[in-house]
Amino acid sequence: MSLASARTRREASRFAKFAVVGVIGAVVDFGVFNLLIRFSGLGVVLSSVLSFTAAVTSNFVWNRYWTYPDSRTKPLARQAGQFILISVVGLAIRTPLVAVLEAPMTRLAERLLTLLEQGAAPLRELPSAEVIGANLALATAVIVVLFWNFLANRFWTYSDVE
Repeated sequence: MSLASARTRREASRFAKFAVVGVIGAVVDFGVFNLLIRFSGLGVVLSSVLSFTAAVTSNFVWNRYWTYPDSRTKPLARQAGQFILISVVGLAIRTPLVAVLEAPMTRLAERLLTLLEQGAAPLRELPSAEVIGANLALATAVIVVLFWNFLANRFWTYSDVE
């Protein structure tokens, strides 16, 4: 096996772990987000910021100890600071995306719900178009930020791994 092939496999494994961590983070993110918009009255944008913070905390712990366990030459505080800075940039990308996408995604959800209501089967207890739209906006923003987070963290926060 060539050195390039071994490196490619190692990076593929890291990416797979990063993706699993991302799924865990998304569960945290969407769970906190939906709890906040349902019960807190804080609004979509602030709920998004708070849920993002909870997800970043979860993601840092999982990535430090599972995805990049060989990344130990940097002090924990420095690595956490780098991870947080990258996440804040991600938040700066994500927040306006959520704000801009919320209304069109809500309109899309309204159209989809209208089409479903015209179908043969009666609908029961579906979320409102506003909740569906907010979640679609958040999901779109999360996908965009995923690419930023992976690349920036791999080449800066975890630059000490081979």
